[in-house]
Amino acid sequence: MAASPYMIGVDIGTTSTKAVLFKQDGSIVAQGGADYPLHTPTPAIAEQDAEDIFQAVISSVHQATSKAGVQPEDILFVSFSSAMHSILPVDAQGKPLMRAMTWADNRSAEWTEALKSEMNGHEIYLRTGTPIHPMSPLTKMMWLTREEPDLFRQTHKLISMKEYVFYKLFSEFVIDHSMASATGLMNLEKLEWDTEALHVAGITPEHLSSLVPTTHVLKEGLNPEYAKAMGIAETTPFVIGASDGVLSNLGVNAIDPGVVAVTIGTSGAIRTVVDKPVTDLKGRFFCYALTEDQWVIGGPVNNGGVIFRWIRDEFAASEVETAKRLGIDPYEVLTRVAENVPPGSDGLLFHPYMTGERAPLWNPNARGSFFGLTLHHKKEHMIRAALEGVLFNLYTVMLAIEEKIGRPKKIQATGGFARSELWRQMMADIFDQDVIIPESIESSCLGAAVLGLYATGRIDSLSAVSGMIGSTHRHKPHPERVRVYRELLPIFIRISRKFEEEYADIAAFQNRMMQE
Repeated sequence: MAASPYMIGVDIGTTSTKAVLFKQDGSIVAQGGADYPLHTPTPAIAEQDAEDIFQAVISSVHQATSKAGVQPEDILFVSFSSAMHSILPVDAQGKPLMRAMTWADNRSAEWTEALKSEMNGHEIYLRTGTPIHPMSPLTKMMWLTREEPDLFRQTHKLISMKEYVFYKLFSEFVIDHSMASATGLMNLEKLEWDTEALHVAGITPEHLSSLVPTTHVLKEGLNPEYAKAMGIAETTPFVIGASDGVLSNLGVNAIDPGVVAVTIGTSGAIRTVVDKPVTDLKGRFFCYALTEDQWVIGGPVNNGGVIFRWIRDEFAASEVETAKRLGIDPYEVLTRVAENVPPGSDGLLFHPYMTGERAPLWNPNARGSFFGLTLHHKKEHMIRAALEGVLFNLYTVMLAIEEKIGRPKKIQATGGFARSELWRQMMADIFDQDVIIPESIESSCLGAAVLGLYATGRIDSLSAVSGMIGSTHRHKPHPERVRVYRELLPIFIRISRKFEEEYADIAAFQNRMMQE
């Protein structure tokens, strides 16, 4: 395969956008990025400004092309990954009518409960693959159509952030099957909008974009002003791509049967690829499209690295000061502290539900807690218990997936957590699996680029990604630590199941206090 020309993978995230310019062999040439705020004026609201994100895409691509010094005609294509579950009402001119509601927005919590209890929500999930939860665009639309009728009357389309970007670039409203499969509105078997889901949402098909495959390529109509701003040719093909979760699996080569990808960044997820749509009778995991014959099942968790950051900010002033003095990362100091505590934290458990929880509880009212505290426990126990709690929670999602695919063959792990040797080894011990850390750190961008190669006919199979990633770390489980964690895991699981009523009551109390 020739070393040039080049391909660009773009990943539109919750708080930042990245663009990576790759050679065709998957090696990184240059990259760019831009951050933007997540607006959270109340605990229930989590919004983004659509124009901030669009400008971040333009800026990120420009940074990558200018750093590399490539000619516009050397870019084979630009392919996209995007965070899921955002909803943006726009008028007939494509102008936003409000900020975009992100996956973290909980304003539809009451409508979620109504959908679960009164409106055949579970049957809709079984057809559409998106668990019934406030993250779901279906529930957000229920909130919008019922509680903001004046705004809805002005709405021409209800779109995601990626759809907004493509509309700005090409003046077309299109949505790929992957992003659509994360709306709770697309029938997975038919690859069409689901009639009952639309009725429950209070919308018609005309309110939504045209459905296209993840390999759909837009070759004409790119706005010349934006092409120039990005440093690419007006004729550059744009591959619509897929969602960030499924492309992360592709980007770490976790697309073969039995291979599981685990990601822990601010939040986290665990996913595996299957050859046809699969949903869960208990509603515990999602099913999203990668291509028309490859589907990703798994579960997202709200509480990943955000827990470690909370520990740093609220518990670790002295450790942060030590890190400054030594000129090292504060997380490295915290990890060293946690290493002094035995596996299982001397019987201290931490439920990491600081921001509610998606999988496996699907409960926005869930709250964090330490369980088993005694006078023997010190701060270092709490630090280690928090790290273990994040992994315990992810492992419970793995248990649901195992019911469908059996025991995984291997685990490919990525995300910011992979910088910590302790946390990587902890994952191997809790999951009782070999954990492999691939070399590729921008997995969603690489996944988008590989999908772009496939969409433009330059590779015959997505398995070509196997030659584009390396392996930087491999961790094997320690039998004695596995035994400790196997004793604690059932206790961890039972507690979260028993607390459902208490979670609801304490969340109601907290919400009331914040509003007074």
